[in-house]
Amino acid sequence: MTSGSIQALKGTWDYVDSENFDEFMKELGVGWAIRMAAKGVKPRLVISENDGKWNIKSESTFKTVAYDFTPDVEFNETTPDGREVTTVIHFHGDKWVNVSIDKNGKKSVITRYVDDKGQQMIDMECGSVKARRWYKRAS
Repeated sequence: MTSGSIQALKGTWDYVDSENFDEFMKELGVGWAIRMAAKGVKPRLVISENDGKWNIKSESTFKTVAYDFTPDVEFNETTPDGREVTTVIHFHGDKWVNVSIDKNGKKSVITRYVDDKGQQMIDMECGSVKARRWYKRAS
């Protein structure tokens, strides 16, 4: 599948690396113990779609979480670190933009896309903190 399409995000992805992820989690209000546990986690993402309903599953030795969503339809979710948030996911061209707001009104924006090297890039923003994680297609 080529980059440049939201469809390119479908498939199975293995974690490669991250930048500034701990600071991002701290800004979200994630506690120290969970942040320390998250440092060692190398999740595998599985993204699929069936009749317009999308599913994303994050599998790891720490925890496996999954949710279904329909683009542009708001839903409630519990994040892997246990926060209750209201989320809406929009597709803008080849980007998947996930906007979540927690019960305290803290907003985070997570943008996923496939770059020109075929890696899934995940840009994360909360307050003034920016972070990035990236994944390669599983072989």
